[in-house]
Amino acid sequence: FTFIINEEEKCKDRTPFLVLLISTTAAELQHRDAIRKTWGSEAAVPGAAIVRLFLLGVGSGAAHQEGLLRESQQHHDIIQQDFLDTYNNLTLKTLMGMRWVASYCSGTRFAMKTDSDVFVNTVHLIEKLLRPLPPPTQNYFTGFLMTGHSPIRNKASKWYISEEEFPGDRYHPFCSGTGYVFSGDLAAKIVNASLTIKFIHLEDVYVGFCLHAKGVEIVPPPHSLFNIHKVPFSPCGYNKLITSHHIWPHEHLLYWETLQEKKH
Repeated sequence: FTFIINEEEKCKDRTPFLVLLISTTAAELQHRDAIRKTWGSEAAVPGAAIVRLFLLGVGSGAAHQEGLLRESQQHHDIIQQDFLDTYNNLTLKTLMGMRWVASYCSGTRFAMKTDSDVFVNTVHLIEKLLRPLPPPTQNYFTGFLMTGHSPIRNKASKWYISEEEFPGDRYHPFCSGTGYVFSGDLAAKIVNASLTIKFIHLEDVYVGFCLHAKGVEIVPPPHSLFNIHKVPFSPCGYNKLITSHHIWPHEHLLYWETLQEKKH
């Protein structure tokens, strides 16, 4: 797949501490704008260089594409390749992000892949989880750990996978695609593994396969930092977590602003 929108220069004159790879679709403009103003701001964490990128495939409408090009010219935080932007292509979207890091920002200390309906406390992520790690941290991968999971063969399930697509009866350990964090060196290793590992559409499971192939063991995170469900908001609770899922644009804004006020 080739880039339709790229940001090759993002890391040209800086080596970021963290690259945020945020999976989104063209229609989620309000989510993107809320994230830009809040936890995804490149100035969100004092003293830490953050690069924010939204990951997109190609939608069905030409109007959407024009809007994206305008948005890209304004914010320079969108990358897009020419695969169809569908649920079954989420693995392609993540691999695009990995490939971008490996190609254009391989010096980054860390990267995080998340979704536009996830709230990420980037301050807590950096201060509590990442800053204490010794440089150069390598082969580091963490998030909401999923172990001992088996393929779901019920066609009604969102996570259904056919025997044809994956004949095995057990997945390797993986982290929920709602938010996982990894050292910069792993982007190239995951891309490299993807060249020989049969594609499956479950993006987070697939990344787990790539890690397994490279002999990388996922680090279990401290308890309840990563959440795959929506955590009821409280400043006290959100100050001590990294991810909370099913967040609306106005909640990104409200939660972040409330956390900033509660600092003083």
